[in-house]
Amino acid sequence: MAAILLLVIIIYLMNNIMAKYSAKAQEKVRENMHEMKEGKLRSGRSGKKVTDPKQAVAIGLSEARKEGAKVPKQK
Repeated sequence: MAAILLLVIIIYLMNNIMAKYSAKAQEKVRENMHEMKEGKLRSGRSGKKVTDPKQAVAIGLSEARKEGAKVPKQK
């Protein structure tokens, strides 16, 4: 019983400690959010100005993926 409880605690801690996004990916998202707030971030195809923070994050993660950073797969 104690071994199972210990195993559950270890798995829980590992899931919370291990980063889902690399530092490189976090930096890309930070840069894109900054660009969006300055009004300089543009979408890829249409070239329209990005105003939605969620879209800025998505663009940052996409750019990080292209550079080979540790980022979870798209859903």
